[in-house]
Amino acid sequence: MTALLHDLILKSADRNPDSPALTFKTETLSYAALAEIVINVAGGLTATGLERQERVAVYVSKRPETVAAIFAITQAGGVFVPVNPILKASQVVHILADCNVRILITTKDRFEALQTHIEHCRDLQAVVLLDASTEDLKHATHLEILQWESLANNKCRTGRLRTIESDMAAIFYTSGSTGQPKGVVLSHRNMVVGAQSVATYLDNQPHDRLLAVLPLSFDYGFSQLSTTFHTGANVTLMDFLFPRDVINAVANGSITGLAGVPPLWIQLAKLPWPSEAIDNLRYITNSGGAMPKTTLEQLRSTLSTTQVFLMYGLTEAFRSTYLDPDELDRRPESMGKAIPNAEVMVVHEDGTPCTPGEPGELVHRGPLVSLGYWNDEARTAERFRQSPGQLSGIKIPEIAVWSGDTVVEDTEGFLTFVGRRDEMIKTSGYRVSPTEVEEGIYATGLVAEAVAIGVADPAIGQSITIIAVQIADAAATEEDTEEKLLAKCRQDLPNFMVPNRVVWRKELPRNANGKIDRNQLRNELQDAS
Repeated sequence: MTALLHDLILKSADRNPDSPALTFKTETLSYAALAEIVINVAGGLTATGLERQERVAVYVSKRPETVAAIFAITQAGGVFVPVNPILKASQVVHILADCNVRILITTKDRFEALQTHIEHCRDLQAVVLLDASTEDLKHATHLEILQWESLANNKCRTGRLRTIESDMAAIFYTSGSTGQPKGVVLSHRNMVVGAQSVATYLDNQPHDRLLAVLPLSFDYGFSQLSTTFHTGANVTLMDFLFPRDVINAVANGSITGLAGVPPLWIQLAKLPWPSEAIDNLRYITNSGGAMPKTTLEQLRSTLSTTQVFLMYGLTEAFRSTYLDPDELDRRPESMGKAIPNAEVMVVHEDGTPCTPGEPGELVHRGPLVSLGYWNDEARTAERFRQSPGQLSGIKIPEIAVWSGDTVVEDTEGFLTFVGRRDEMIKTSGYRVSPTEVEEGIYATGLVAEAVAIGVADPAIGQSITIIAVQIADAAATEEDTEEKLLAKCRQDLPNFMVPNRVVWRKELPRNANGKIDRNQLRNELQDAS
């Protein structure tokens, strides 16, 4: 039985070496070819002196080298840190510094954009460039510069590794409610069991062809790789510009499985689908927010023979629930039940179970519960706590993840999402920290006070609205300031964090503790919409 993440590829290569594993544009790698690259790069990483459980960041767009690097890192005994390619330099450097990354795998342009900030990454020792020679940058940095080709052609073997399934495999960064992103530490066991579980209820088979359109730095996006390789199927990598490109890729690639988030499905539901796309598409999945009912109806009408899986997940537990497609007609707004080999509970604050119909916090237990947040004892203790209902005779506590999400369970055990306890904004499939957006707003020097609030938006889940007070001596009009503010945000923040609008106030309301009253502002925005 597969226990380590890289074995998903290596064991599929042993079983069916000539089967197609990875497709990118016009290139397809067999499992044997992909496994050889993974093994060679792992040997190259070992030759650099990479120690067991050291972190290696992958800051590259979606391409075969990205996939090979990720699995080679774990094969070498390291921990991969996937960095979203759309993040700006300051956010990337925060991640590299926060988890003490030793090696960075990236491209020349991306590394050059980081260089003015790189002094904050004191543990970084080497950079592997996919597209440049060592001569290009060796005089521009104190770091060791390596070429991808030298790693990929390495014939050194890593030997017997000391990696076991409970070791770290990855750190995925997700927005936190208090500002900078936090690193969720995932073990080999978390990721392998997650792949096995999801592949089971999706009934993935070796003949399946999946299209990976979501970021690989997103646990839901990465799951397209792990479930594919567990099954021995084929995955096509795609960075799309227009929604129509996704439909064309489904048609041209005979795609059988497609994962998306609500904003993408809303756009795809409005477009015509050719018969070549419809005939082969066996299933679609949705996570990252609730799919609007009208969108679901449009998709089901167009894709009449395609199964629709509505899912819920949190990075802290990788995957969590899904709704059986046979239940869609009866309960289209449900998030379903627990995935295989997991249990979810709905409980009060003291851990006692809620009765059917009574709102409570979703708690997830089982082998998918992650190892906590990297280097953050306080937040780990808050979110990862003893599992409710543990027998008193068991003296070592079982740790479950308390999601912070409020749900309701009906008499048949189906769950419905109610809302979040924290202030997180869910937009375009991303969880966005209001504090992180606000820090970007304050950095412009154009406002005295600012609050970021998520406002319901049928297209993207929530849009980001800034309620702000101009600086006292500002000579510019509010319109001019707003234009400058949003332009600066587009320069410094990833697209999904850029506010949709700014609402100006003379002052912001305070609560009894003197803090800005976010609830009042949120209610006012909702009443006005």
